Amino acid sequence: MARIHVLPEHVANKIAAGEVVERPASVVKELLENALDAGARRIQIQVEAGGKKLIQITDDGCGMVRDDALLAFERHATSKIKDADDLLSIATLGFRGEALPSIASVSRLRLETRAADEGSGTLIEINGGKMQKVEDAGVPSGTSITVCDLFYNIPARRKFLKAESTELSHIASLVTHYALAHPEMHFELHSLSNAMLVAAPVASHSERVFQVFGKETLDQLIPVSGELPLERVGLPEPPPWKRGEDYQPTTPGKLRLHGFVSKPEVQKLNRNSIFIFVNRRLIRDRVVQHAITEAYRNIIPPTVYPVVLLFLEIPGEEVDVNVHPSKTEVRFRQGSTVHDFVRDSLRAALMQARPVPEFWREIHAQPTARPAFVPDAAQAASFAANADAGASGDFTLESPTFPPRNERFSFQEGISVDANAAAAILAPSSIGPVLPSRNGSSSCGGILGTAQEAVPEGNIAPVALGDLRPLGQVRDSFIIAADASGLWIIDQHVAHERVLFERILRQREARQVESQRMLMPLIVELTAGQQAVFAEISDELRRNGFEVEPFGAGTIAVKAAPGGIEPADVERMLHELLDHFEKEEQAINLEKLRGEIAASIACHAAIKVNMPLEHSKMEWLLRELSKTQCPMSCPHGRPVVLRYSVRDIQKAFKRI
Repeated sequence: MARIHVLPEHVANKIAAGEVVERPASVVKELLENALDAGARRIQIQVEAGGKKLIQITDDGCGMVRDDALLAFERHATSKIKDADDLLSIATLGFRGEALPSIASVSRLRLETRAADEGSGTLIEINGGKMQKVEDAGVPSGTSITVCDLFYNIPARRKFLKAESTELSHIASLVTHYALAHPEMHFELHSLSNAMLVAAPVASHSERVFQVFGKETLDQLIPVSGELPLERVGLPEPPPWKRGEDYQPTTPGKLRLHGFVSKPEVQKLNRNSIFIFVNRRLIRDRVVQHAITEAYRNIIPPTVYPVVLLFLEIPGEEVDVNVHPSKTEVRFRQGSTVHDFVRDSLRAALMQARPVPEFWREIHAQPTARPAFVPDAAQAASFAANADAGASGDFTLESPTFPPRNERFSFQEGISVDANAAAAILAPSSIGPVLPSRNGSSSCGGILGTAQEAVPEGNIAPVALGDLRPLGQVRDSFIIAADASGLWIIDQHVAHERVLFERILRQREARQVESQRMLMPLIVELTAGQQAVFAEISDELRRNGFEVEPFGAGTIAVKAAPGGIEPADVERMLHELLDHFEKEEQAINLEKLRGEIAASIACHAAIKVNMPLEHSKMEWLLRELSKTQCPMSCPHGRPVVLRYSVRDIQKAFKRI
């Protein structure tokens, strides 16, 4: 008896639906992408019960004639590719021809469509994959698809759907991000009578971010852009029948990148706020994700993630989108080139912007506070009523109370400030001339008056930290300083750590790392795992000032260590490094290894907390910090400086 048989068409469609249609948001994605491919300029989405009961998408695209509308529900019927060669350069969001038949097999579907040059349109109704009605209809040009009772004929699948609010949140997130990717188009998302998103066409992506999320969110983002010519690497030659006298090899063109990344103080507990578009296709890609992580290395802690909205434009033949049924994954032909380009572009934008955390927001904001590009269902009503509802929530700030001025006074226990130094800076008469900075912006000598407008909000000018005037310390751990832009608090330990970290990397590059010999060799015992790691990183340890050699079974002898590290800290530092790399699941990357060793040396050699500093020492530290490439965070990602801006001070005292 034969064991192998061909599955019936309706069963095959349901299997395909399991790959393509995961949840209501999957239906919205497929139909939304079809509308975009059809050249629509206006797309309206209506959902009920989180998409379980109703999903309706209406567009003003090219529409379909009757024959095409019927053929669209056949498996692998598509207008977007014709032969296998077309798969090498896909320029549309859809191309498989599986979406419509898969959706129709697990729902009650109604299609209304009309091509612009046709006198009448077509209406088609399908229940569970079975054609119920086909007739002419008087409908506007474009296409409207209504999907009712999703998974009504597969109860087991329907039970796996989440709560209506959760499914609605996924749909809102998806539509919002396609609206961000297409600022020139009109998008609407309605849930029952509630308008969750209404986004009219705008001229740029930044305007769209402002339109959807508001000014406060936009202010927390840093624009990024870049362009890179691609070499012709690994591109296949066309088949013989496509070659001719006029044949010219396809030129790969350029890799372009633009979008937004968040300032270091905006930190998320997961990757849910990282959104990547490749040729306007929303995708998940490990190469780009890793590049983003590398760009933020030594800027934010490794356990948190930034907010990223990134658009990559790459020639079609350089990217393979035919690697996953839901088209959410891609494969780059030159993956390492794309990785390094994304990493370097984001890193350069962060270094150039040098954003500084605002003091009051850092105190009052929750760790997972917006900006985020995922509106949740609980915000649906306010999101609909106001396009700015996606912006960061309101923060509260209590007005500080200052005691009478004395020779020295204390804001609270442990905060000591020189009143004369404070008066010299805060006095209105101290406003000095506007000084040009290295990047062409300006800073001024006082904190009050109209001259403050010359100081840009949110970023550190290259010389601003060097111009700060230290006032004192908080608990001998945090430096209080002021300048024309406001009041600053600097963590003295991590500030010195950033200075030392970049100095060590420069010395390592020039092979001039400072080292100090131990009076007596330090014997360190290692576990089996640590011994394996030590054998792999011993050369890099030597280049960073260590002189270490094996000393019997399971032990090493340390004869020299980097300058500035106390002998008592050497053993602990080595164990920390070896334990860290022992836990790494991937092969040790040389660049990462250098950074980890430099960060560890800097941490152990830096000024400690609870250490009183003379005024001259504080001035020196601020000058050195201003010379670093990344003064806003330490090598481990913690913030170095917090600013309480003049505007925030004025708000706190109800002056504006």
